[in-house]
Amino acid sequence: MNAVLLAPPRRLVAWVILACGVVASLHLGKAAIAAPMLQTDLGVSVGQVGWLTGIFAVLGLLGGAPAGAVAAALGGQRTLLLGLGITAFAGAAGGLAPSFAVLLVSRLLEGLGFLLIIVGGPAILERLLTGVARDKASALWSCFMPCGMALVMVVGPLFPGWQWLWWASAALAVLAATMVVYCIPRDASRGLSSRVIADIRQVLRSRATALLAIVFALYSLMFFALFSFLPVLLMERMDISYRSAGLLSALASVVNAVGNLAAGYLLGRGVGRSSLLILASAVMGACGLGIFLDLFAAPTTFLLCLLFSAGGGLIPATLLASAPLAVREATLVPIAVGLLMQGSNLGQLFGPVAVGSVTTAFGWSAAGVVVLLAATAACASALLLRAALECDVPAAARRPTVASAAKRGMH
Repeated sequence: MNAVLLAPPRRLVAWVILACGVVASLHLGKAAIAAPMLQTDLGVSVGQVGWLTGIFAVLGLLGGAPAGAVAAALGGQRTLLLGLGITAFAGAAGGLAPSFAVLLVSRLLEGLGFLLIIVGGPAILERLLTGVARDKASALWSCFMPCGMALVMVVGPLFPGWQWLWWASAALAVLAATMVVYCIPRDASRGLSSRVIADIRQVLRSRATALLAIVFALYSLMFFALFSFLPVLLMERMDISYRSAGLLSALASVVNAVGNLAAGYLLGRGVGRSSLLILASAVMGACGLGIFLDLFAAPTTFLLCLLFSAGGGLIPATLLASAPLAVREATLVPIAVGLLMQGSNLGQLFGPVAVGSVTTAFGWSAAGVVVLLAATAACASALLLRAALECDVPAAARRPTVASAAKRGMH
């Protein structure tokens, strides 16, 4: 039996890791769909709901690259199990929270678990899969966020209270950990050596990696500026029920996966990375302005939400596919991905907080300005990224295992 466990089918490995990512993103998105229940039960404001989503990203903001080093040192399987364990504990504890402050602390711990899951999953794919199998698994992996967000938007309104949603999400984390134990073999541990510290320093010195992280931060700011409040916004703008708002928010989340998959297709056919990033950022900025300024009728506004999500989906897949081009060795890719996650968490933190604050003070229209400014900055960063990647490609090209994957648009 042990021999079977040590050699799981490749497809099964990819689906198990995707399931772990979906569980992680479900924990992230549950605060948005639970916002009306939290407002009723705990009396939280829109600004406080923004903090419940934003604080999820604090530890990821500070520890993305170190978490990548932990994944390289402990092994992807152990890192994944540690992340799922922390997520399950924090989710269960959050369901028992008697106050907003305690719930906030539990969300901070959930953010740590999320970070470990997100860096552990790609490390396992890099180790166990090769060639076409790894490319397909990477394409699937890039869809974990919209799938998890969509799932929680659909099932969230079915629970009688927000506490039940927290406990159910914790149970899913336990189930995912069980699948990891039985389906993914344990890899060797390198230990946190001086070499790992040197690897982190090398990644941090890469101009291209820094720009990738900046664009990821701006994308996350725009994405969570809308999706952290989308159910509430739809209920106000479209005068629909809580359940209907959840279903429409789920649909908007799902179309983000279309953008992720489209990015892999376009990159594989030679479309420039910077061009994709600029196009997607411009779409998000324009749509965000139309959504928050309430310029159109309700059905048109929702169509803008769908376009905002689908267009934005081009960005994360393009950024992750570009990570191998920004570093010099395949062993540095997990650390580079960790740095990108730091950027993602920066936007995830400040997007909901900024929108929650300006909306409380000035109304929804002020959020459109926040999104437009972020989109403009993302376009400028993408222009700089083009030159930075061109400088780093020759170094990457000397390492076929990295370059061949990057040329196909996968990491």
